[in-house]
Amino acid sequence: MITKLNVLRDFYKYPPSKLVTFGNNVAINVDTTVFVSLPFAPKDIEALTAKLSAAESATITGGTPETAARDNAFDAVCNALNADANIVENVVNGDLEKLLGTGYLPVSTNRASVPLDDTSIVSLMNNGTTQVLLRLQPVTNARSYQVQTSVDGGKTWQEYCISSQARRIVIGNLVPGTTYAVRARAIGGSTGASNWTGPSSIMST
Repeated sequence: MITKLNVLRDFYKYPPSKLVTFGNNVAINVDTTVFVSLPFAPKDIEALTAKLSAAESATITGGTPETAARDNAFDAVCNALNADANIVENVVNGDLEKLLGTGYLPVSTNRASVPLDDTSIVSLMNNGTTQVLLRLQPVTNARSYQVQTSVDGGKTWQEYCISSQARRIVIGNLVPGTTYAVRARAIGGSTGASNWTGPSSIMST
């Protein structure tokens, strides 16, 4: 039996700058052809996060009115993300990879729920033509490991896989002569995920 996954709603606790980043990440990654009944479209989320970003900047030199405007913009982003999260939960059901692909994080089902330690990249080496072998530091209570790659030096990241183990992750279908940045994080725990590792880079052969 597949256990239904719930979306972690701790974005209400984020500082404004982190909420802007999180909201934009969801807006970029959520697929409207898969999640067809979203109350807030990606463009709506982007508009709300832009308003929050501007309102946060205004508080630097502003006073009480600017702070109130920032707080209202913050609540608007959270409420939109929360509303869309309800649809995401229903569609992904028990598919962790599909959930992570939206930019949202899962609530841990571990009864001993604690924040996860960060993983780290132990090694990244060529594993034959068009493949590299990634080894991560295992993390206690991690359910899986999320891996992303970048071909523009870490400006943008693409989902590669969700791996159930850390010590041997083969990243394939690479373009020879292209330099890839790779990062990973552990999934699980009370916070949904650990921090991302620092990126490591390698040229595919």
